[in-house]
Amino acid sequence: MSRSALSRLLTPIVVVIGLAVLGLTTGPRAFAEQDKTGSSAASDQAQGSQTKVDQTEDQSGDPLKRPIGEKRRKENAKSFKHELSDSDKKWLNEDVRWIISDEERKAFMQLSNEEEREKFIEAFWDRRNPNPDSEDNEFKDEHYRRIEYANEHFPAGKPGWMTDRGRIYIVFGPPDEIESHPSGGSYERPMEEGGGETSTYPFEDWRYRHIDGIGEEVIVEFVDDCMCGAYEMTMDRSKKDALLNVPNAGLTMYEQMGMASKTDRFTGGNGLERLGTGPGGATVLQSKEFDRLEQFSKLNQAPAVKFKDLEEVVRTHISYNLMPFEVRTDFVRITSDTILVPVTVQIKNRDITFADKDGIQHGVVNIFGRLSTLTGKVAQTFEDTVTADVPAELLPKEVENSKIYWKAVPLRPGRYKLDVVVKDVNGDRMGTWSRGIIVPTFDDDKLASSTLIIADDVQPVPTNSIGTGMFVIGTTKVRPRVAPADGKPAVFKRGQKVNFWMQVYNLAVDQKSHKPSATFEYDIVNAATNKSVVHAVDSSETMGNLGDQVTLQKAVASAKLDPGVYRIQIKVNDNISKQTVDPSATFAVE
Repeated sequence: MSRSALSRLLTPIVVVIGLAVLGLTTGPRAFAEQDKTGSSAASDQAQGSQTKVDQTEDQSGDPLKRPIGEKRRKENAKSFKHELSDSDKKWLNEDVRWIISDEERKAFMQLSNEEEREKFIEAFWDRRNPNPDSEDNEFKDEHYRRIEYANEHFPAGKPGWMTDRGRIYIVFGPPDEIESHPSGGSYERPMEEGGGETSTYPFEDWRYRHIDGIGEEVIVEFVDDCMCGAYEMTMDRSKKDALLNVPNAGLTMYEQMGMASKTDRFTGGNGLERLGTGPGGATVLQSKEFDRLEQFSKLNQAPAVKFKDLEEVVRTHISYNLMPFEVRTDFVRITSDTILVPVTVQIKNRDITFADKDGIQHGVVNIFGRLSTLTGKVAQTFEDTVTADVPAELLPKEVENSKIYWKAVPLRPGRYKLDVVVKDVNGDRMGTWSRGIIVPTFDDDKLASSTLIIADDVQPVPTNSIGTGMFVIGTTKVRPRVAPADGKPAVFKRGQKVNFWMQVYNLAVDQKSHKPSATFEYDIVNAATNKSVVHAVDSSETMGNLGDQVTLQKAVASAKLDPGVYRIQIKVNDNISKQTVDPSATFAVE
């Protein structure tokens, strides 16, 4: 047989094999599979075959009229929707996790680009602004203050904002009253629960006089039944009973008298709770069961939005004149994606024009500040009036002192421009200050610290002032000592107390003990000799119940230091993650 004849015989075989390799089945079976593509019972293989046939038929047709398969349609739809950025995910899943409604979350997830998401976030806070005419958003500021407080007070092997106590505090604010049993111990039951004495796990009862949408005299109970600091919200008040599952222990008064049996608590006769029977019988507890269920459900929902949509118009023109002052910025983490930026403005009294008012020298200074992004978008503004009243006879001494203004604003990490304008009202003079600042990113898995603040006053604040007021960060008042504008360090007089304040973030937590393990070294170094004049070491083991965040504060009497310039160095060694941070700051003693 000739070579050409052999080729003619082999060619069809090659074609059939090629079709089989490509998955294009021929013959009656292919037509049967094509007929089944419109049926809900069609197999994946038949659907794949139909798709391939469509593609083959498209080769000879008009490209604009080619049919689009379901797979291609989904891919096209996905191409119009970008994945959420890390910052958007953190805002959604951390910053507003407890206050965003299901409808808002769904709407946010459907947005297709970053510009739309930025507008959504802006509108989200505007809807909740209690004072639409104000440039400040009190709701937003208070929300991030609560997150900061929760992180500092309610950590339990995880950040405080993620715990049940942290969530309730963030959503509903501080309770009107807290009944705390941090060690558990002996507990006298109320009579409606059968009376009698038992032992309990650590627990807390938070009482709110009123919560909108929930009711009056709301009691929220948290129980730490693992004895590890992880207080969990519960609607079952028997959860705190440490002897509940111990036979013949922790009996109620009725059980001791033989009028009830402890096993009755586990039969469901008392409803969802496993409490003892009181004078009214099980019906008293059962009658309140649905009320407790409803309250528990509402406590787990995001709060309703009370305010309407608003338009934000912030366009301010700043004049320039001569009025000297100093500005300091610090950075304190609230969440991994939201940073509290305290701005401190210091004005010397000698630069303020005083006017006599009934024998009192009265000075007035107006302060305006604006933080904007590199694109010019306004991120935050603040505006306030500072007054100084000094008896006429004391004015010559007071001119050497200063007035200090402080404003803390929450920002996302990134680059910003900070503009500050100060106006001396009586003297009709103005001064401006403009700088670029970089708000740092605090990664969740990286040991980090806030700004190391050198302060002339650090002290705890009363419970009703936590997180509010001038210089207050969380539970502490921290008034920074502002350095002069000429670049020299902040100055303390001999005899004054020098305070240091700093927060440490992301300490690794041991999975067994639920506690961190770290050392904190403090050194005050003479800048001229580079020798340490004060040295101290603290350990997490001696600092109480710590979480992954810790606040450090120390004070040194400047009388113990010779005049000169000093550098405070704080070195944090995380023994678990093996990471280290060592921030430093300078100050002078004269």
